[in-house]
Amino acid sequence: MTAWEIKMKIGIVGCKGRVGTLLVNEILAGNWKGATLAGGTVLPEDMKGKSDFFITTDAEELFKKSDVVIDFTSPTATRKHAKLAAKHKKALIVGTTGLSPADEKELAVAAKNTVIVQSANFSVGVNVLLALVERGAASLDEDFDIEIFEAHHKNKVDAPSGTALALGKSAASGRKVDLKKAADYARHGETGKRKRGKIGFSVARGGDVVGDHRVFFYGEGERVELSHIATNRSLFARGAIRAALWTKGKKSGLYSMKDILGL
Repeated sequence: MTAWEIKMKIGIVGCKGRVGTLLVNEILAGNWKGATLAGGTVLPEDMKGKSDFFITTDAEELFKKSDVVIDFTSPTATRKHAKLAAKHKKALIVGTTGLSPADEKELAVAAKNTVIVQSANFSVGVNVLLALVERGAASLDEDFDIEIFEAHHKNKVDAPSGTALALGKSAASGRKVDLKKAADYARHGETGKRKRGKIGFSVARGGDVVGDHRVFFYGEGERVELSHIATNRSLFARGAIRAALWTKGKKSGLYSMKDILGL
């Protein structure tokens, strides 16, 4: 049975948010056979008028009605949703960015009792990029300086983006180093000579940029560039729904898009 033939009831927390709206539209459009919309959650002030599907302000009520819930909300809300997922043994797809190490630990704890798929970016292309960056960093030694650039729309509240940090982790993994020690997040004033082995980050915010991520390997006399540019947010929705359908029949645990794509 192929993923799109699996029947699953999908709930969307924050269903009127930027990505939540795309998820709802994608499922209601019937683009994924077997995927039905269980409903969504909204803030109390958004409970206005009639809806074509079940809407509630109570996340637990949505979890009870769903086979799997997709979450692109906030770190605070995601922690609560992880606990509900574990309590009701419902799969949870997490695309929330800006998660702290403590938040990620909460997901790991919840994953002992249910299936959780967490990814900084649900784009298939970005996840291929992550694999390429890790391999590139492993193949190119510290004679090549690694720099990561990312750009997003002016309303994004966290920086560097979750995807940029994931790229940094991939690079660090390829080099077998700790990103916390290797990362260089800020340069201003008299910075001195670039330190060997550092992984640099730079950030741009403006306009309506969906997502632009580039990784540079700077060597002497040559440069390798790996990049991904998103032009439509619907790709994140499609990747999340693909992940939701993938969870059918899986054992409890914390998974990523690498598992889904076999990377």
